[in-house]
Amino acid sequence: MILHLDTPLIYSHVLSDQLGKHLWLKMDALQPSGSFKIRGIGHACQHYARQGKTRFVSSSGGNAGIAVAYAGRRLNVPVLVVVPETTSEHARRLIQREKAELIVVGKNWNEANDHAQALLQESDAFIHPFDDPLLWEGHASLITEVAAQGIRPDAVLLAVGGGGLLSGVAQGMHEQGWDDTPIIAVETQGTASLGESVRQRRHVTLDAVQGVATSLAARRVCDQAYALSQSRPLQCVQVSDAQAVSACLRFLSDHRVLVEPACGAALAALYLDHEALTPYQNILVVVCGGSTATLEQLVQWRA
Repeated sequence: MILHLDTPLIYSHVLSDQLGKHLWLKMDALQPSGSFKIRGIGHACQHYARQGKTRFVSSSGGNAGIAVAYAGRRLNVPVLVVVPETTSEHARRLIQREKAELIVVGKNWNEANDHAQALLQESDAFIHPFDDPLLWEGHASLITEVAAQGIRPDAVLLAVGGGGLLSGVAQGMHEQGWDDTPIIAVETQGTASLGESVRQRRHVTLDAVQGVATSLAARRVCDQAYALSQSRPLQCVQVSDAQAVSACLRFLSDHRVLVEPACGAALAALYLDHEALTPYQNILVVVCGGSTATLEQLVQWRA
């Protein structure tokens, strides 16, 4: 059983014309769970199901929990998801719609994660939202699909929260021999744990995270993500919440697909024609998606 889709790779005429470059969109917003998360989480859940685990337990800001719940329902394994108070009511409903048990605990993901860890039983599998080599193996399939279509970008643009997508994409790039291809890693200004670590040249934990891009709200990126920032070509970019929200609405108009501000952060770098893009002509953009925001919320945030 394959739990994720091979998603479309779309040439964006709108963005290509605007920037005078070639922009390729990897449309993981079209995954069954609404985001790229199902690639790695589905892979991990299948691994643990084969080991005989009888329940999946996860902590999440939203999208990872939705993906675990979806995978559990497909695999007929019960799921418990712990989310913080910042997780939207919409995201909570989506988790429960997949028949998962939901607990709301804590002011941030770290507190929710501590609670989830405390609930683990011997027969449970803990599905981390971003820090697990099984996840990275699954997320690497995104690059495998791009390479299979004969596309070799000269830069890859993506959003960074806890670093799971970054780690998986970098692994996929390594498998394709693309280690010299730069990654442009975008965060919002209130969630820039990777950017701050790169700036300080040490792996830091933010005192707090804030803003509407709650799916990026990890106070500390995983060790693998920080190690990648020190070992391969990678540039950190920050955008504001307002820029991320505006990018979501413009992308909806241009490409008829709704994404949340976490994904909008990466798209904002395009709509701003950020200087980090200047050296590159053939750019792969990971449209990572996200189900935790509605159109009504985006409009309210813009206002």
